[in-house]
Amino acid sequence: MSSYAEVVVLVEGQTEQRFIREVLAPYMAVQGIYLTPIVLSKQGQKGGDVRFSRAKNDIREHLWQRPDTCITLMVDYYGIKSDWPGYVKSREQTNHTNKAKIINQATAMEVTQLFPSQRPTSRFIPYVSMHEIEALYFSNPDCLASHLGVERERIDQILREYPNPEAINDDFSTTPSRRLESLSRRFKKISTGIAIAQEVGISRMREVCSLFDTWLTELESLVGCEEDEAPPPPFPPFFGEKP
Repeated sequence: MSSYAEVVVLVEGQTEQRFIREVLAPYMAVQGIYLTPIVLSKQGQKGGDVRFSRAKNDIREHLWQRPDTCITLMVDYYGIKSDWPGYVKSREQTNHTNKAKIINQATAMEVTQLFPSQRPTSRFIPYVSMHEIEALYFSNPDCLASHLGVERERIDQILREYPNPEAINDDFSTTPSRRLESLSRRFKKISTGIAIAQEVGISRMREVCSLFDTWLTELESLVGCEEDEAPPPPFPPFFGEKP
């Protein structure tokens, strides 16, 4: 049995890189899961404009580098391009859980077909967040209102539109990050966002955001598996749904 797991987290930009490094990695390290965030290779090294044609090259590189390392992926649904596995079918869905199930399963299947010799079924766990990482910050409205310097009611008004923060949609003007920017000029994706994330905390995010919780549960399953034993499939048929 392995008492720890080393996981490369391929992220789309600096916001996600700092979120992993400063917020999620310390939380997971307590459980023996050591995360290393690496920005996907692309011009400018900024978030958005995430193409699978680029991402698959990084996935392949890290699968080949060390056979004892696992790979996960953290990119926003908002910003990925139409070449992404499952993208077209996922766009037909209105429910955020269904979108996540389709695109994550399609991503896992595509990687398995592309790199079968690298045991991707046990080493690769995709996570396309709905619809941006900033949705997680809505897990604690009081904290969010305090950091933005706005009334709690303004946060509640947004949340009343959706059953869950992860359902906040991905239209250009209503993505989670743009909603935060419209609430307060204080909000900056990296500095303010990471400060909010640190105060909200991973435990609270897991309580409120079931898709995020499912991803972390899959990462946690990497510890305790035999070296050649595959953990449960990355995203089961009802990914993100509670029993």
